[in-house]
Amino acid sequence: MKSLSLAISAILFLIALGTFYTVEESQVAIRFQFGRVIETDIQPGLHFKVPLIQEVRKFDRRVLNLDSKPERYLTSEKKDVNVDFFAKWRIKDVRAYYQATGGNEISALQRLNPIVQEAIRNEINQRTLADVVGGERTNLAERFVEVANVATRSLGIEIVDVRIKRIDLPEDGQVIASVFERMRAERLRVANELRAEGQEISETIRSNADRQRVVLVAEAERDAQRLRGEGDAQSTAIFASAYGKDPEFYGFQRSLDAYRNAFSDGQGVLILDKESEFLRYFENAERRR
Repeated sequence: MKSLSLAISAILFLIALGTFYTVEESQVAIRFQFGRVIETDIQPGLHFKVPLIQEVRKFDRRVLNLDSKPERYLTSEKKDVNVDFFAKWRIKDVRAYYQATGGNEISALQRLNPIVQEAIRNEINQRTLADVVGGERTNLAERFVEVANVATRSLGIEIVDVRIKRIDLPEDGQVIASVFERMRAERLRVANELRAEGQEISETIRSNADRQRVVLVAEAERDAQRLRGEGDAQSTAIFASAYGKDPEFYGFQRSLDAYRNAFSDGQGVLILDKESEFLRYFENAERRR
């Protein structure tokens, strides 16, 4: 009798275990009866089901991560870019999610990845490389989410966010060469501007130096002329003073200088009138003898 009651208690305990089930705070559940869905979106808490007839499956309703490998896309200019991205998603309609993926998260990721890639491809194809790399990251992320959610509605999945981690230029493409060429042209333009500015400054300095040189030379020439004039005036005054003291000696000295200049090469020939004053000191010398 005692063993029978124990057996009945065990059976009742197992039935109770099969009757009640709990859904965690991070989960959402779906209930089946003979393989047919009879209740979806079961919220967290303690719930009841018919043992052996009904079955419950639970799914993670938290925000999950889709991390894909970098993919190559074309911009509106037909330039290649490698885009590394990740997406955040969660289950929105558990019935549609189960029917589309069988409740398998790996299968869901396999269905979700090409959808997000196609959304990214469509948006990048409509933008230039400068827009993709530049300041439109926020707008791009919003468009990725909007476009991807249209396609994932049938999967019972909601895309929460799509973010670009990194954008690279393919090493085997022509984009890097064109970027380097643009950088080289920009650096050359800056260098030419600096050279032009330096040339302008150089010309300004040179013209200022030339102007100062002309002014200095002119001032020096003016001072030299003034000094020459003063020297000539003093020389003339000295000669005049000396001439005034002894005119005869001054005349004799001047004649000697003239003789020296006339006969300095030793081959000079002078044809003079006998009454010329040029040789009068020679005549005086003969008379003195």
